[in-house]
Amino acid sequence: MFTVRPAKDRGRTRAGWLDSRHSFSFADYHDPRQMGVSSLRVINEDRVDPGAGFPPHGHRNMEIVSIVLDGAMQHRDSSGGGAVLRPGEVQLMHAGTGVSHSEFNASDSEPLHFLQIWILPTAPGGQPGYAQRAYFEAGEQSAIRRILDPDGRDGALPIRQDACAWQARLQAGERLDLPLEPHRQGWLQLARGTLANGDLQLKAGDGLHIRCQAYPSVRAINDAEFVFFDLV
Repeated sequence: MFTVRPAKDRGRTRAGWLDSRHSFSFADYHDPRQMGVSSLRVINEDRVDPGAGFPPHGHRNMEIVSIVLDGAMQHRDSSGGGAVLRPGEVQLMHAGTGVSHSEFNASDSEPLHFLQIWILPTAPGGQPGYAQRAYFEAGEQSAIRRILDPDGRDGALPIRQDACAWQARLQAGERLDLPLEPHRQGWLQLARGTLANGDLQLKAGDGLHIRCQAYPSVRAINDAEFVFFDLV
């Protein structure tokens, strides 16, 4: 079973320097039909003006993932994490018992475009922590990388939940079987391009919820980039 979450139906927050689209209920946007999928609770697509960003604020009991699509993001947090995140890199912060962090556009002239993702941990608490890894080389356009995994398989960032995620880039015409077992459910978030799934066509910003379908496949109509989640 496939259910499309159209980009145009997402919630939206505009704050001058920020344009944020919410796939699921977040902050002042609330839709009881869109509360997340399994442990996946937030997918925000954020665009931040040059030099602007989110000042220090606190979180706890959440796995927070950032994926930069364009530009560069300066991250700092109270666990000791601090780095610039660029396209091809993924950042995972364990909020645990409590952490304060900030994200700013690292450029004074170029906009920042990134995804922020929240996943509930298996259990509350735990030591806050931070990790960042590169998964794509500059200009790499055709690959799939495991970026989140509870056991850190294939170089993935170890997440505190029974969930996995892959980031994929496909060139036009390429087809990919998604790594989903029949007893699991998946979510695909398309960041760029156009994908086909059977008779369905996904455009940038669309989400696709997948249930009771082993190893579903997608085909890139034009160059595409997406994140795919394997969830209980």
